[in-house]
Amino acid sequence: MTIQIDNTQTPKMPRAFYQLLEQQLQSLTPKEANVITLNFRDPDYSAESGGYHPVEVRLEKQQDYWRLVYVTDLAYHGHPYPELVKDIDICFNSKQVYSVFSGWISQQEGQELIDLFSHNFVAYHQMGAYQISHCLG
Repeated sequence: MTIQIDNTQTPKMPRAFYQLLEQQLQSLTPKEANVITLNFRDPDYSAESGGYHPVEVRLEKQQDYWRLVYVTDLAYHGHPYPELVKDIDICFNSKQVYSVFSGWISQQEGQELIDLFSHNFVAYHQMGAYQISHCLG
């Protein structure tokens, strides 16, 4: 079973991002699932030593295709007791982008941040920085 992702959604994600997702989803056969959550984790990431931020991607089934719900980049923030919080949140339901330092940002700034984030995320994935898990719901 091939998972078809709607790549016409806004905000726009680069083609390389969709290719990465399609590659990760090739082995899944979510016959009864309506939701897929992919988790990309650097097992060495910590507040003390840094590393590659964890990224979570959620997709929802819509008839014959799947649509992105959100892409969230998480990072440790705060001192002296750091917490893992949303650093970047791309919300496809509201068609908005959130940055921890700026809050909800304009469409142009959001697209620039998406392009930078996606480029880095794909490069980190290609470098083997992540362990990937998924959850079907």
